[in-house]
Formats: sequence, structure tokens, C-alpha cells
Amino acid sequence: MYPPELTAPMAKDLTDFGFRGITSPEEVEQIIKNPEGSVLVVVNSVCGCAAANARPGAKIAAQNAKRPDQLVTVFAGVDFEATDKARSLMLPYPPSSPSIALFKEGKLVHMLERHHIEGRSAQMIADNLIQAFDHFC
Repeated sequence: MYPPELTAPMAKDLTDFGFRGITSPEEVEQIIKNPEGSVLVVVNSVCGCAAANARPGAKIAAQNAKRPDQLVTVFAGVDFEATDKARSLMLPYPPSSPSIALFKEGKLVHMLERHHIEGRSAQMIADNLIQAFDHFC
């Protein structure tokens, strides 16, 4: 488990931007498996690619005119049970941090794994997400 004083600013980076931090498996289940609407889930992380690429890319994409009904985040290495539950709903994709998933009507419709995030700019990630938003939201 990472110390809260280390991860709090990283979590706040998304929650200050309108993402809802979810910390329990029950919340994950209730929000993601909702049969109506769309949900963007960011699996946040302490790694550099989360700070430089994933979080900024998700925030840029969230400013798109078409966007998911809900923006949520779980923090890998902090919210263990919530993260495990979110990842179970992202199968068949293996666990990866960071990662970003789009759900529509309770079903996974778009996924960015760590290898889609590493080495790509925040704008490239945002563009990828915006295309998914325009198609599914």
C-alpha cells in the first residue's frame, strides 16, 4: 500500500477535475454495471505514465462535447478491493496500471491498457478516447 501523503495529490488530480473517486467494490459494481448510460473508468497509478499521459489525456478527453455520463477513478495500490472489482469487469484484458476503460450500459466497449498509454502523448490518448466517446456516448 502506498502512503496516503504520496497518492493524495495524484488522486486529487482527477477528482478536482470532476472524476468521482470510488473506493469500494460495491460502488464499482453499482456504477459500472448500470444498465443505462456510459462510464469512463481511470485506473490511476503512481507511475510516470499516469502523471504524464493517462491523467492529462483523460482530463483533455473529458472536455469533449460528447462524453460519458459518469467519470470515475480507482487507485491501484491504494483502493485494492475497488481496483480488483473494476479490473474484473475489464476482462478479458489483464490488469494494468494505469488503464482507462469505457463502459456503455454495463458493458466494456473500449479499453486502453498501459501499453497503449506508455510512450504516447496526453493528446494522443485524449484523441483515442474522444473517438470512443463520439462513437459510444
